Amino acid sequence: MPIIQNGVVSWSGENPGIYLKSASDPQGDWQVLALYFRVIASAHGRGRGILLLGDPAVEAGYPAARNLCISDNLELMDYLLSQFVPKFGAFRGRAALPHVTLLQATGGSTDEKDPTQWVETIAAGDVSLSLAWKGLKQPFAADVGPGFSATGEHRMYSLFQGAERGEIRLDGELLDGVVVERDFLDGKLNSAFLAFAETWVEEGDQ
Repeated sequence: MPIIQNGVVSWSGENPGIYLKSASDPQGDWQVLALYFRVIASAHGRGRGILLLGDPAVEAGYPAARNLCISDNLELMDYLLSQFVPKFGAFRGRAALPHVTLLQATGGSTDEKDPTQWVETIAAGDVSLSLAWKGLKQPFAADVGPGFSATGEHRMYSLFQGAERGEIRLDGELLDGVVVERDFLDGKLNSAFLAFAETWVEEGDQ
């Protein structure tokens, strides 16, 4: 494989997630889905945001349902929500996705001081979202070709790090649900995970 790869970089950055199931039905469907994005390179600029599907089966946005996204670059987030998120395994076919309410961020922070956890917070006025990954495990790297990547069109490089626990808060309120171990690529990864240095490349001679 050549050192410098051909192809267009669609975007590069960070894309951790927390997917929760019901404690009483850990084999059932996902109860809450959340993703964090911090993009450092894309055709739509840089930006960060948190997507929450607190009611994945409900065809409604916030505040009628807990389906919202807060971002400091709404054009970028609209691109990710239309072109990438619907192709991610846990998000495919979710009734809530077309109805997600986009809110312009007014503030936010990253807490990475404790090496055993990572916390991201973002706010739009009085509305706030917070994601916390706790009990971080050993990281591993992945090089995922188009035949296995979520889009089927990109090669995706990333560093993944599972977490024993994941916490999702909307306006300070902790959402119910538990982290489970799931099949991931050719191994296992908890449903609370960090994904750093993530890069999506459209392979070819562009």
